[in-house]
Amino acid sequence: MKYFVYCRKSSEDEDRQVLSIESQRREVDRLLPAWGDITIVQVYEESMSAKAPGRPLFDEMIKRIERGEADGIVAWHPDRLARNSIDGGRIIYLLDQGLLKDLHFATFTFENNPQGKFMLSIIFGYSKYYVDSLSENVKRGNRTKLENGWIPSNPPTGYLTDPKTKTIINDPDRFPLIRQMWEMIATGGYTTRQVWDIATKRWGLRTRPRKSLGGSLLSLSGVYRIFTNPFYAGVITWNGSTHAGKHEAMISLEQFDHVQRILGRPGREKPKERIFAFTGLIKCGECALSVTAEERTNRFGSHYTYYHCTRRRRDYDCAQPSVTLADLENQISDFLGEVSLPASIPEWVNHKLERLATSRTGDRDRQLRSLEATRHETSRELDNLTKLRVRDLITDDEFLRQRKELELRQIQADQSIEKLRKVGSWFEPARQIVLFNKTLVSRFQSRNCVKQRLIVQIIGSNALLKDKKLSIDARRPFRRWSNTPSNSELSGYVSGIRTFLTDPGSISVMQSIQHLAELDKESASRLAA
Repeated sequence: MKYFVYCRKSSEDEDRQVLSIESQRREVDRLLPAWGDITIVQVYEESMSAKAPGRPLFDEMIKRIERGEADGIVAWHPDRLARNSIDGGRIIYLLDQGLLKDLHFATFTFENNPQGKFMLSIIFGYSKYYVDSLSENVKRGNRTKLENGWIPSNPPTGYLTDPKTKTIINDPDRFPLIRQMWEMIATGGYTTRQVWDIATKRWGLRTRPRKSLGGSLLSLSGVYRIFTNPFYAGVITWNGSTHAGKHEAMISLEQFDHVQRILGRPGREKPKERIFAFTGLIKCGECALSVTAEERTNRFGSHYTYYHCTRRRRDYDCAQPSVTLADLENQISDFLGEVSLPASIPEWVNHKLERLATSRTGDRDRQLRSLEATRHETSRELDNLTKLRVRDLITDDEFLRQRKELELRQIQADQSIEKLRKVGSWFEPARQIVLFNKTLVSRFQSRNCVKQRLIVQIIGSNALLKDKKLSIDARRPFRRWSNTPSNSELSGYVSGIRTFLTDPGSISVMQSIQHLAELDKESASRLAA
């Protein structure tokens, strides 16, 4: 008789204790002489789960049996053939029709009679029960892990699973690099492709090694996944639900939301062929569209950069002229000169800030009490929401939507509380703002596109270009100064810095200032070399 040999191994939990395909093949070969007149037509080896129908090689083998190309199947165990009711039923039905005349198993004795088919159906049923119960056990284990604050799957790049405690820990080699990537994209001065290029070519960032294989260079799509994964903000999303993770968050939820706004939408960013320092930061003063830039080359081969309105409105013909890069940079330098602190002022401001920080130690305690009250109120709202769903007063969709919003609010409150407990004073960030405010013009005149863009983003807002003239407002906490600032102006500036640093929006500004300082260090190192 003609037989097919079928060996299968799944990489999923259902087959964790099963012999490998090679081992199954050896066991079958060892027993073939004892089974008599057997002619092997073909050996099928498939690495796929059998808990659901749709295995390509198995389906091909069944079709060939239906065409009469073989009379039987040899396998290590019946559960290699089927672990679902459809595939098991197909085997039994082929036996009933006489198209399948015999089955041989290394670990099970089968006879093609009513008793044999009855026992075979029981084995198939037990295999299905084993998979179903295992699935429930895995789901229960996943729920327990999530409730304890741990992700049930492998963590993303930058984190590792501790083999002893089964908890998520920081990857000492990749965690600081991934966090630096987040800081770079949060400044708005880098595209995702630029961050990827720096991480892979300059830092040599690679993914975690897998078994005997070394890690591979991080792909561009992998960087997109990093920048759209809330896991890095301490949030675990699983099957539509949101949970607070116990792993160390690289960034806060405010920073994560800020990056999503920079990207425009998750995983999508407009490609840029040429980087210009001020595109996307300035609006046309006539039609309110964005101002873009382009390079031109004259007949003598000289290159010039011009900024002008995009003129994309179909219902309006904008007549605004273009302005050269040199003219635009001069106007921005003039604006920065008005915003920069006078030379004799920074020391007085720092002294005032230090005294104010000492006298406001109670602010942190009040903020902590307010955040803890918010967290308690959110927990109460979650309980009430669950009661409304149990009483069938709201739909499943409405319940899931509101629960996700409340869970995110609760996680955000927890992160803010933890941050306040770790950081007792806002004096050091305030001192960094004063130092940055003092050196604006010199930093801007370095002619580094990334630095120039960061400075304009940090300092300016509502930038409008009309008739080749740039008007720009100073962003909080910065301001235009008179030649001789009064005490009331200086006191207002000090108070403005303190209140600004309690605003969630200050996070991105401080990140940009710190990143600008790192760029200055890199430039100094290159000059020294």
